Amino acid sequence: MSVGFLLSSREDAIIWRGPRKNGLITQFLTDTTWSDELDYLIIDTPPGTSDEHISMAQLLKKSNVDGAVIVTTPQEVALLDVRKEISFCRKVGIKVLGVVENMAYFQCPCCDHKAKIFAPTTGGAATMAQKMGVPFLGSIPLDPAMLLACERGQSCWKQQDDDSAEVDGDKQQQQQQQDIPSAPAFAAVVENLLKAVGDVDDSTDTTMTATTTTSTSASAATTPAAAEGTNE
Repeated sequence: MSVGFLLSSREDAIIWRGPRKNGLITQFLTDTTWSDELDYLIIDTPPGTSDEHISMAQLLKKSNVDGAVIVTTPQEVALLDVRKEISFCRKVGIKVLGVVENMAYFQCPCCDHKAKIFAPTTGGAATMAQKMGVPFLGSIPLDPAMLLACERGQSCWKQQDDDSAEVDGDKQQQQQQQDIPSAPAFAAVVENLLKAVGDVDDSTDTTMTATTTTSTSASAATTPAAAEGTNE
């Protein structure tokens, strides 16, 4: 579900104050017909500790929230917000499942040199997670192929080459290529996250909350069988 589905144009701006936003969040959670076979609910929230975060914490308080996943870029200006997010989760009683470092480096496809575009001047996410006493789930590199996969709505596991496409009327068949370069790193993060969620009793309905903070921060949350989405 997304408020974007309700707009007449994808370019429309949403200029709402807190009460109206909170009302929509409540409506999304309570009035949407979620499938009985829903495995996880993922709630992608904006950065910070604003009204949306408080509303989510209150509305999902009785849903056995699995916890929060916090995503950040390595530079200190992003880590400052992350520390506040961790503090927020602790105050509202949401477990921090771990921290993911996004855009950790860029690996040159020609010489394999790794350049840290966002310099980890204070040690990056791993150091911050250790000091804050929360798990570090892994690092994901800055990968143009991941961006293209997201833009095209394709899986990051099987890159598709437009040059090999065969067009037959309205049908387009594309030859499947290898996984994109950052796929193994992404898979490792997912595996660590599943292990963290696996600590929860599978017999109960649960909710996992994920929080993303980068230089252009964002946040998210998920829950098996309860009340779905994310960007690199």
